[in-house]
Order: sequence, then structure tokens, then C-alpha cells
Amino acid sequence: MDSFQGFETSNANLSSAALAPSFPVNDLSITTVNGSQLSATPSSSSSSSSSSPTTLSRYENQKRRDWNTFGQYLCNHRPPLSLSRCSGAHVLEFLRYLDQFGKTKVHNQLCPFFGHPNPPAPCPCPLRQAWGSLDALIGRLRAAFEEHGGKPEANPFGARAVRLYLREVRDSQAKARGISYEKKKRKRPPQAPPSLPPSNMNQNQ
Repeated sequence: MDSFQGFETSNANLSSAALAPSFPVNDLSITTVNGSQLSATPSSSSSSSSSSPTTLSRYENQKRRDWNTFGQYLCNHRPPLSLSRCSGAHVLEFLRYLDQFGKTKVHNQLCPFFGHPNPPAPCPCPLRQAWGSLDALIGRLRAAFEEHGGKPEANPFGARAVRLYLREVRDSQAKARGISYEKKKRKRPPQAPPSLPPSNMNQNQ
């Protein structure tokens, strides 16, 4: 799985002024078109006790980092982009931008190693974000958006264009890398045979 550490590191070197526009990452509070608020703190955290801090799971920590990373991307967008104006097209733009930090070799069709799962030699084909990494990232951002007050029907990470893009990346990388992303079908437990009705002989007795 690829990581997005390169993107986070590159943004950490930016000046604080570059991250200061109307989308503060650490204190996110944005008014949507319908007047509702999107907060950086999930609504469930307000009811938790501040005196006993809970240890977040690895998934929750990664989800928080992904949310802040996307917030930095919106800050650095030219022109700066607010979350209320973010659409599926902007999410696709974000995913394509992350490709420059990818570590997965994706062979083009002219490459002699196209469709080869274990190339015997290096090639000049580009590095990309693996489909599995992008799919997991979108899942975390989709959940974070709704946890921060966003409505499911307005979730840009769940847009149809994003789903189609992920499917296209999955299929193209599967062909280029010679691997399969098909999910394994779960084996159903064997069903007990239906009980037979009593024979006519037993009924007569």
C-alpha cells in the first residue's frame, strides 16, 4: 500500500501564511450553502469526557491525518477552495495530484513488461498511487466528511464520478500489473438437508 507521507512532508515545509487562508486545517469550521456547519471536531467528541483522553485507533489516526491533508490541499488550491464548494471533480483532481507521491509501478501498453506481475528488469514507466491505497483513502475521507457534519447526499467523496474513477484505476492497474483485484467469494456454510416427512407406514401405525 502506498502512503501519502510525501504529500504531507511537502506541505509541512510551506510557510504558515500559505496555510492561513479561509480553510484553517486545525480548526475547521465552514458554513455550507444551506447554512449548516462543518466542524473539524466530530460531533461525538463534544460529549466525550475531556478529563480522560481516549487513545485513537490506527484507523482513526489515519483518518484524521487524511482529513487534515485534504484540508491543506484545499488551502493551497489556486484559487483557494472552500469545502462547501468542493465537488467530485475536485476530489478527482486531488487523487491525480497524489499520483506524484505514488510508489507503485504501472506499466503502459508499449512496455514489454505490461501485464507482467514480476518484471525481471527496471523500466521507465511512471509510479502511481496503488488502487488499494486510493480506495482506502476515499473511504476514510468519506467517513470523515460526515463525521464533521457533512450530509451524505452532499458528500463529494461519494460522488459517482469518484466511484467510476476508482473502478477505472482498479481495472487499468490490474491489466498493467498482471494482477487481479477480484474479491474472493465467501464460501457459504453447507446447509442441512431438509427433514423428510414421516413415511406412510408410520402414519398408519
